[in-house]
Amino acid sequence: MRFRPVTPERLIAELADRIAVTAPQGRLRVAIDGAPAAEPELLAGALVDPLRARGRPVLHVRTEDFLRPASLRLEHGRRDPDSYYDGWFDLAGLRREVLDPAGQAGCGRVLPSLWDSRADRASRADYVDLPPGGVLLVSGALLAGAGLPVELTVHLLLTPGALGRRTPADQQWTLPAFARYADEVAPHRFADVVVRADDPRRPALGEPAADSRG
Repeated sequence: MRFRPVTPERLIAELADRIAVTAPQGRLRVAIDGAPAAEPELLAGALVDPLRARGRPVLHVRTEDFLRPASLRLEHGRRDPDSYYDGWFDLAGLRREVLDPAGQAGCGRVLPSLWDSRADRASRADYVDLPPGGVLLVSGALLAGAGLPVELTVHLLLTPGALGRRTPADQQWTLPAFARYADEVAPHRFADVVVRADDPRRPALGEPAADSRG
């Protein structure tokens, strides 16, 4: 895979251009996948205004707002990487409340958050409508390879060294989960767009070869 260095501003512009022209008449579901150290939420948030300027209504949903209850999430302790990998995120709820309604055959009525992890209770958010032509951006970790119904996947790729350096000390326990993810899923091999994100000031943009997508 070849990577082309771009400025952060150019990265946003090119991604927004690609997303804006994809399925222009229908809704489009986009996964922005990356470890917390790669800041997928920031990238998704930075795309909102440029996409609206290109005529696409946008809704940004974070997987951090679709965590499972603490009694399930922390059943094996607060720092168990296998639980983080397999059981922290309510992907069934994300699909039911967000991805399926935002699909072409869906009603467009989307719940932007399901769980308030600080209060450990339902977020009590109101449903919002994503109109035809709207873009749903779902940002978070461990999204690729989960069988989620999306039309476009952007993966933020970090080398193991960069991932270790950029992960805060209190989150270092998650690193084995991301090593497992890289080994078992290898998201950079089939994502539609791959962004090398070792240095957020100097990203590089690459796309997998067509015959490498699974």
